[in-house]
Amino acid sequence: MERTVLAVVHNVTAATRLFDVLPILAEDDRVQVHFTCPESSPFHGQLAEYFSARQVTPIPWRLAVDTHFHLAIAASHGGPLHELKTPLIVLPHGMGYNKILDRKPETGNRKPETGNRKPVFGLSPEWLLHDGQVIASSLVLSHPEQLDRLQRSCPEAANVAVVAGDPSFDRMLASLPLRHLYREALDIAHSQRLIVISSTWGPASLYGRQPDLVERLSAELPLDDYAIAIALHPNTWSAHSPWQIRRWLESCTRSGVRVFPADEGWRAGLVAADLVIGDHGSVTFYAASLGRQIALAEAPHHTVDPTSAIGRFLTAASRLDSSQRLRPQVEKLLAHGQPSDIRELAELTTSVPLKSHALLRAEFYRLLNLPEPNTPAEAVTLPFPEIDAHTAVLQSVHVILGHDSDVMTATVTRFPAASVLHGRPLGDGAHLVVHTNEPSETALQLADIVVHDDPSETTEWLARTLASLPGAAVVTRPISDTAWLAGIRDGHQIRFDQAGAFGPACASIALTWAASGRRLCGFPERFDLIIGATRHHITAATTRCDC
Repeated sequence: MERTVLAVVHNVTAATRLFDVLPILAEDDRVQVHFTCPESSPFHGQLAEYFSARQVTPIPWRLAVDTHFHLAIAASHGGPLHELKTPLIVLPHGMGYNKILDRKPETGNRKPETGNRKPVFGLSPEWLLHDGQVIASSLVLSHPEQLDRLQRSCPEAANVAVVAGDPSFDRMLASLPLRHLYREALDIAHSQRLIVISSTWGPASLYGRQPDLVERLSAELPLDDYAIAIALHPNTWSAHSPWQIRRWLESCTRSGVRVFPADEGWRAGLVAADLVIGDHGSVTFYAASLGRQIALAEAPHHTVDPTSAIGRFLTAASRLDSSQRLRPQVEKLLAHGQPSDIRELAELTTSVPLKSHALLRAEFYRLLNLPEPNTPAEAVTLPFPEIDAHTAVLQSVHVILGHDSDVMTATVTRFPAASVLHGRPLGDGAHLVVHTNEPSETALQLADIVVHDDPSETTEWLARTLASLPGAAVVTRPISDTAWLAGIRDGHQIRFDQAGAFGPACASIALTWAASGRRLCGFPERFDLIIGATRHHITAATTRCDC
């Protein structure tokens, strides 16, 4: 083996960035990549699972320090990196370097910041020097704007700086032509707007300050017009454990909110999104750089360098006022294009779009003193997210019946209705639909309509379910991919064809028809279902009539 490379992985955040670029080297049969963790990050706990999922066996830090490698690559500045006996290249693990880190680094003897200037992670002497010497052999920046700040804060390190773009952002750019496929993977309908809620880590983050924002937003937005996904920083998952995070978000997922895993999925979410609501983390800035409409729910200016791209972004970006109703603000944001000042700031993400992998490979092989391979180095598209899009277990449904050219129309509006369990009433004229994917006992007893989504011969199930839930007026389940059967408490059964995923909405129409005093034997044989921004032609047949 001609060259050995050490990947220094601090936490899952840094790991995701390293795995974007390590294939540049690892696919070269002249190069062997080894992994280690300095265990300096308080958020390294999830790394063992991350490594195992990728069939990586790390070596202990002390062994890594005592072993000669030809190059070490890190995506963070924490820990005793100065102990490594090899050239070191350090990449950012977010959108450049923006955050102020008001703590002393783990290793001593680093030159402290002087004067009133607060240290910026990745650009200040605390993080870049040891005993007055620059630790890294090469310091990767994504834009000359960061180089300007580096020259002011730590001129010694400016001599090793390399502007080589942002490989993570380049993968997002490369994925844009497949946007419709990412939306399809997330089960986003053509008529839906996808809103991604992004939170960085720490008490000043969006989730740290407003953990109820996602639930509030989902309660205000119609299910057939909007889809919501949440992306929490990997450090948040590591600090509290995936089990705890999923318990905290359980009410959101049961309202149909998609939850991106800690390591991947959020980038595909940005490609697919229509609106991103976030904070001072990199994800919100990346979204703006992709041309997405954005709003800040939190903007803690004291946590970032005010002269940085994100510092300026916090001043310029639209704000979401959490004290007011959220839906009108969302609609207003989506009705307007991205402001010109945000577009200008977004250009600070990278000065070399779609060229980062080539520039990084050139720098890697320069440090390895090895000729580059003849194959091109370029960004690859993002993986399609594998996320279960759960149906909202409780739904508040409102139906308006009308006519259009002698055809009955039924306009159906559906909202998540988890709040009904806390005693909040449904809207005027609305009824409660409850799906059988683990509802609470109270929800089942309150249900006007009970839905089971697995297809089966349904006649016996209808009768048994109506008998066991005396408060339910209608029960329904599919009998094929396109047809549903609904049983009504008075003994009627109605089959809906061409209903597809909208069988439960058809059951709501039948309930509304009966509640208006009309005989179910006279239910129309065809009608138009209007739901979200779509219209569907449905045929119906009363298969059992007890009139």
